[in-house]
Amino acid sequence: MDYTEVLNSSIEALKVNKVRSILTSLGIIIGVASVILLISLGTGLEKAIIQQFEKLGTNTIYVVPGRIGEGGGFAGGSGLATNKLKFSDADLIKRQVQNISEVISGIESITSVEYRNENRSGVIFMGVDAEFIDFGDYNVEQGRFFTRTENNSGRKVVVIGQTIKEEVFLGTNPIGKNLNIRGKKYKVVGMLEELGSLAGQDQDNIVVIPVVTASRQLGFDRPTWILVKARNTELIPRVENDIEKTLLNKLTQDDFTVLTSEESLDIAASILGIVQSVFVGIAAISLLVGGIGISNIMLVSVTERTREIGLRKAIGAKPNAIMFQFLIEAVILSLTGGLIGLILATLGSIAISFFIPATVTLTSVILAIGFSILVGTIFGVFPAYRASKLEPIEALRSE
Repeated sequence: MDYTEVLNSSIEALKVNKVRSILTSLGIIIGVASVILLISLGTGLEKAIIQQFEKLGTNTIYVVPGRIGEGGGFAGGSGLATNKLKFSDADLIKRQVQNISEVISGIESITSVEYRNENRSGVIFMGVDAEFIDFGDYNVEQGRFFTRTENNSGRKVVVIGQTIKEEVFLGTNPIGKNLNIRGKKYKVVGMLEELGSLAGQDQDNIVVIPVVTASRQLGFDRPTWILVKARNTELIPRVENDIEKTLLNKLTQDDFTVLTSEESLDIAASILGIVQSVFVGIAAISLLVGGIGISNIMLVSVTERTREIGLRKAIGAKPNAIMFQFLIEAVILSLTGGLIGLILATLGSIAISFFIPATVTLTSVILAIGFSILVGTIFGVFPAYRASKLEPIEALRSE
């Protein structure tokens, strides 16, 4: 069997019906593009989440309200709606837990800000201790961060992100100007360095005020989180255990969760993995539909080329050669669709990477090509087998 000749014959046969071949591959194109795009989004988001946790350091321990179960969700119906943590709990941890270098509490919310006639909604609002700037990979580009004295006295000062400068202050120097937050004016004392985006959310669209100010003037009476930094990574298990013992003296196990950076990443990865698996599964249906389409068209092709098959068999073509040719045609259709889908997914990833992290990996490329060949092979076997079993005399008699 001359494999080169069979391959050329398969390509020529597909060229005869170009439009039909493209439409047949459409299901594979959509399926592969969807699967690869979703995988690239998941990979990009995972990297972004890891980077976000790394900003606060690997020896950081998180105390959050509610009980987070092993599956990554809140157990017992708890969470922020039944937040029983208090700002005093951070002081309690600082006093009673050994081997820690810093403890801070903070709140997070969404707000709107205004400067003169410029308004912006959906702004990330944070109230933090003055030590927050030294806690992780956050730096002030212009001006300064607020001081411990300003925090303890509840001063109305604010540090902004670069998006606030560009969109609200229209690129002018914001230092010393008053920014309206929830109906109250705060003096801008600093601006953070560029933070980028995470999961499509602009991290520079942020305002940060002293946590005591947020508590006294804006009515936030409970922290969204408490961050504890162990002296070194080896002490993390001991510190985590001591924090739990300390808080259990006044709260129940369902009132709070203590998480290390590694545990937080595992939970985030678990949730992301479940969501990604569901969407990839849905997108994979397109591959199944595409495979059925290929099988259907190849059966039609066998019927249309019955006389051709009979003629080839009459002049000595063996059944294996006939079967191989039709199988190759099915694989070419599927593989072509897979490659086009991969190209579309790559272009899509580049386009959306400006808003949401997306990375097309070598694994996803191999997966696309492998799935395409597999689908073409599986759904091309029956039409190819049927073509190989046609009797030459009967085939030549067909009209």
